[in-house]
Amino acid sequence: MSGPAQAGVADAGGWFAELYGRQPEGVWFAPGRVNLIGGPDYTETFVLPFALGAGVSVAASRRADGRIALASRQAGGDRVLLSVDGLAPGSAGGWAGYAAGVAWALREAGHLAGGADVAVDADLPMGAGLASSAALECSVALALTGLHGLAVPGRELAALARRAENDFAGVPTGIMDQLATLLCRPGHALLLDCRSGTGTAVPLRPADAGLALLVIDTGTRRALADGRYAARRRACADAASMLGVRSLRDVTGDATSPARLADPVLRRRCQHVIAEHRRVLAAAALLRAGDQAGLGALLTASHLSLRDGFEVSWPQADAAVEAATGAGAIGARMTGGGFGGSVIALLPTGRTGQVRRAVARQFARRGWPAPRYLDAVPSGGARRTR
Repeated sequence: MSGPAQAGVADAGGWFAELYGRQPEGVWFAPGRVNLIGGPDYTETFVLPFALGAGVSVAASRRADGRIALASRQAGGDRVLLSVDGLAPGSAGGWAGYAAGVAWALREAGHLAGGADVAVDADLPMGAGLASSAALECSVALALTGLHGLAVPGRELAALARRAENDFAGVPTGIMDQLATLLCRPGHALLLDCRSGTGTAVPLRPADAGLALLVIDTGTRRALADGRYAARRRACADAASMLGVRSLRDVTGDATSPARLADPVLRRRCQHVIAEHRRVLAAAALLRAGDQAGLGALLTASHLSLRDGFEVSWPQADAAVEAATGAGAIGARMTGGGFGGSVIALLPTGRTGQVRRAVARQFARRGWPAPRYLDAVPSGGARRTR
């Protein structure tokens, strides 16, 4: 796929009917997200994500035997059958571990009323730094509660989905992805306080300013469970401990001096987090003032900090940012947890083709597979669609 991926391709209801020989009782959708700027969320700083039009759809129906059947079109369609009572960390792996983990977390919280047949379909690229795991978790959570008419508040549902990812799937992520997936509004970004879990909608309508947001999927797939993500998290925790604060959000004064942090690696990590927190608040202020073009310089500065200070970028992301800005984008940065995935670029609407061609040429010159593109229109959060 070299052109823009469009939302609405997934047909979880039709996929369910093929698998189970009957129509589902309902279909639920949860979007992917782009973190426009900010993070990492586990440092309890502010972040500024928005929801995409693409995401994960789940069709489901109740079953009376106390079991959950899980199948994903993107994973080949094989069914995974699990006992609700037997759910425990380690009882399911791969993609099914995220979905089973949600059922486990709901059961532990008293929000799982019975078994279900579940079919998953998606038009969101997996592993591209666009929160596909959170979209899966949140769509499954809405389906398993919605089947039985259980109304769980969005923030509680997000916390349970995060627990599934952390404690069942074993990936030590923060809370941003689940909250963004559930709470984002069309035409807005979510200024999210990752300490309190509260968010404020901030207008994000680039088309009103003659601009567009473009996701460049570099094709390099990341695995947050491979240890590098966890290593960054440990570094941030170690730096906060040495500085005597709960998290790097609380740092005051010159925390990056050798007198306070002797380890140069920890100083670089700390420097990035502190500067990025300031960039998020500056970006929100620009959006509230209607200056969407002003975001460009902040995006590029963020990428350079992620590359050089936090050291989570990768060659394809650096090449995409360089090519995009060289071809007329007013700013670009990697998005997601790092080490693979996507870049987000802000550009004049008339430069979209030029930017895409420049990035493609850069990739071809280096012998890399062609990148993919996704139109990034700020969209609404998770919901029932049928």
